[in-house]
Amino acid sequence: MKTYMANAQNVERKWYVVDAEGVPLGRLASKVAAILRGKNKPTFTPNVDAGDFVIVINSDKAVLTGKKLENKFYRYHTGYIGGLKEVAYGKMMAEHSDVAVYEAIRGMLPKNSLGRQMIKKLHVYKGAEHRHEAQKPEALKLF
Repeated sequence: MKTYMANAQNVERKWYVVDAEGVPLGRLASKVAAILRGKNKPTFTPNVDAGDFVIVINSDKAVLTGKKLENKFYRYHTGYIGGLKEVAYGKMMAEHSDVAVYEAIRGMLPKNSLGRQMIKKLHVYKGAEHRHEAQKPEALKLF
């Protein structure tokens, strides 16, 4: 029996819309990362970007369970000495929920050039409107 290895030229990509309303952030991120990576397809190949495009809407209505809004922080470094910054997820979800969802999904993708290529297929929007109607995306129910 031969093993199927996908080529980047032969990949068929679809567009999906995911509604984040009421969905825990980590569960949303893991499901969307699997779709971006192509793990939901029978033709999954680890070294090929075979994933689909994903549009996440209503990112401001995603939830964090427990006390994560107060106790969990988004940390980043400016590049300068002593430049470690941190923002509580309560503030992050209130002001920049699209960035919080984007970073959660990005953290679950490979940390190499393939992961940087995969994250370009993700589009996150705060509200219910998006600008990708021409691609005719399918609604995807995660839970």
